[in-house]
Amino acid sequence: MVATGREVAHVPVLADEVAALLRPRGGGWVIDGTVGMGGHAEALLQGSGPDVRLLGLDVDPEALARAGARLAPFGDRVRLARESFRNLRRAAAAHGIAEARAILLDLGVSSWQLEASGRGFSFQADEPLDMRLDPGAGETAAALVNRLPEPELARILFEYGEERHARRVARAIVRRRPLATTGDLVAAVRSGVPRAAWPRRIHVATRTFQALRMAVNDEPGALRQALHDAPELLAAGGRLGVISFHSGEDRIVKRTFRALEPAGFAALEPSPIAPTGDEVRANPRARSAKLRVLERLR
Repeated sequence: MVATGREVAHVPVLADEVAALLRPRGGGWVIDGTVGMGGHAEALLQGSGPDVRLLGLDVDPEALARAGARLAPFGDRVRLARESFRNLRRAAAAHGIAEARAILLDLGVSSWQLEASGRGFSFQADEPLDMRLDPGAGETAAALVNRLPEPELARILFEYGEERHARRVARAIVRRRPLATTGDLVAAVRSGVPRAAWPRRIHVATRTFQALRMAVNDEPGALRQALHDAPELLAAGGRLGVISFHSGEDRIVKRTFRALEPAGFAALEPSPIAPTGDEVRANPRARSAKLRVLERLR
């Protein structure tokens, strides 16, 4: 069942660029490995021919329900499945897809998940410290922070969140355990980072929340698996697009694309595509987005 609650408009980042670079000119399958609220899928289907079909994957059942409503006008051209993008190959096989003309991975979290899901992705409200994209799988962020030893917490905060004060924050979390809500986590971060060192442009807890979300959902592991499988699914001339919001993720994508060049693949641009100033002003959450696109040449 879809949770009730206030509706939050989700604006997909780099939607025009995704449509221009990934929309197939002829027919064939598009796989949106992170369909979310359906914004990118809608952009890819609009203006495409009737022979273009889309398979949208997501582990969040509520997001899938919203995507289904948004994409309903496209009828049977759209299939949606509750599946992780780490299982691209399995999902494609289950739907009889031998090759795809385009594959998209958007590694961000939707505005609805941040602001209205009630799962503790954001520090803006005091909610249960959950952070699972799939609400029925794995352990919660609360279980993670209350279980891990201090050195492992510090490693996660530094590696996934690029938190300069990772050791201080980890120490504060351990000192304040058990943590149950986002408010508990924010209080721990604030107590661990000296006030003079608080960042000016982002909330002091932003990097900690990002790191824990990535750890809870094993996002780096899912990305590596998807990058291993996606190129093999592409048809000749097909393209893989990845939108990242974290420099560590972007490095993984860049290195993978470069390693695939001898096998008949090429990055469309040597540098990632960033949102325009107008897009960032309209949607500040787009500011850190980077899009890289890989094409299969043969």
